[in-house]
Amino acid sequence: MTSIARDELRTLFLFEKLTDEQLDWVTEHGEIEKYAEGTPILQEGDPATCFYVLLSGTLRMTRLVHGDELEMTRTDQRGAYCGATQFLMGQRGDQRYSASVHAVTDTEFLSLPAAELGEEFTSWFPMAAHLLEGMFLGRRNTDAVVGQRERLLALGALSAGLTHELNNPAAAAVRATSSLRERVAGMRQKLAMLARNDIDPNLLEQLVDVQEVLVKAVAGAPKLSAIQTSDLEDELSDWMEDHGVADGWDLAALFVPAGITTARLDEVNEAVGEAFLNPALRWLGYAVETESLMGEIEDATTRISTLLSAAKQYSQMGRAPYQWIDVHDGLDSTLIMLSGKLSHIAVIKEYDRSLPSIPAYAGELNQVWTNLVDNAVSAMKGTGTLTIRTSRENDRLMVEICDDGPGVPADLGQRIFEPFFTTKAVGEGTGLGLDISWRIVVNKHRGDLRLRSEPGDTRFQVLLPVTEEEEDQD
Repeated sequence: MTSIARDELRTLFLFEKLTDEQLDWVTEHGEIEKYAEGTPILQEGDPATCFYVLLSGTLRMTRLVHGDELEMTRTDQRGAYCGATQFLMGQRGDQRYSASVHAVTDTEFLSLPAAELGEEFTSWFPMAAHLLEGMFLGRRNTDAVVGQRERLLALGALSAGLTHELNNPAAAAVRATSSLRERVAGMRQKLAMLARNDIDPNLLEQLVDVQEVLVKAVAGAPKLSAIQTSDLEDELSDWMEDHGVADGWDLAALFVPAGITTARLDEVNEAVGEAFLNPALRWLGYAVETESLMGEIEDATTRISTLLSAAKQYSQMGRAPYQWIDVHDGLDSTLIMLSGKLSHIAVIKEYDRSLPSIPAYAGELNQVWTNLVDNAVSAMKGTGTLTIRTSRENDRLMVEICDDGPGVPADLGQRIFEPFFTTKAVGEGTGLGLDISWRIVVNKHRGDLRLRSEPGDTRFQVLLPVTEEEEDQD
């Protein structure tokens, strides 16, 4: 290895404005290193100790994505630099090469020690060094603060949506409970009326048996159209009018949804007789309505339980951050958490349930699903069709979040994952949602995040490994 002459240094754009003394320092500390075609020059992830300047030949720079080597750039431009490009940071943090560099042809580099270059650069250009360092630290801190803000805003939106979704079934349960109390009181009154009329115990037993049959029929009652319901109500009203039951239309409205027909009413009439038919039907009406109200309460509390279960699944409370997961669980819980935003969206699930469990950070993937679904809803302006599709692509699991919105213009597709880039109006987005998603999928899971877009069909494709890698278990 040899050093480089001062005059040659002046031919490189990085050094052309340096003073003789500064060039002498570079000459003294720099060394010329030669690499044969195909030789690796530096490795991604290794400690960043040297700053390299290309003197001749062609290099290619690569990064590992899901274990695959992805070429970032290839150049033969003299003066191109690589390696410890953040040398100004000195010993702050764990400085490592962010990419690998290989010699495409026989190459020649000027190599400078990063730590010494950082100190010397600061003494040469103190103001520029402070500005550059401040810019780097400021950007990193801004990323952290705005990223945290993005997560808090998402959490706030999800919390508001969850509160809204919980309020509906909770209010329904309260209303049904109040009505149930009134109906139970009415049942007691009608039973007392029957008892005061010295009804035959055998007759009362028959009436109770009929009640059990009618109540059991409520759960299995068929769903009827509006026309079918109206026709059956008229039929029951006519039957009760013929049998001297007052206000039969009121009871008909209770009996039809429960699946009670005129044949059932004939059984009741046969069991109790004309004398007790009116109070018997009233009592049975209360029993049927009570069963319906208990069904409403059960549905409401089941909905609450489902929402809370989805919230727990979404937040991954009480579960290890890295685990084997069924990706469909996270997708479903995310859709439930975002249901408030999906009220006018048609959601289509095209799940491949044969897909295996994958090793992943479930809570962070849920954040990815949230960002992508939220972006799709925004693109469709709240109305349209959202399609969630899962499939397998070679050795990776693929999740597609699709919308039928206007699409992403081709000239913006390359920038969509850049931090702080957003197509939303000022104040409506930070531009970090897709950047955060990219980091979670690509950096943390060794996966890939792709955009395929044309008007009416925009797809964000998330590809995740189905096998466990050693480095993901840290």
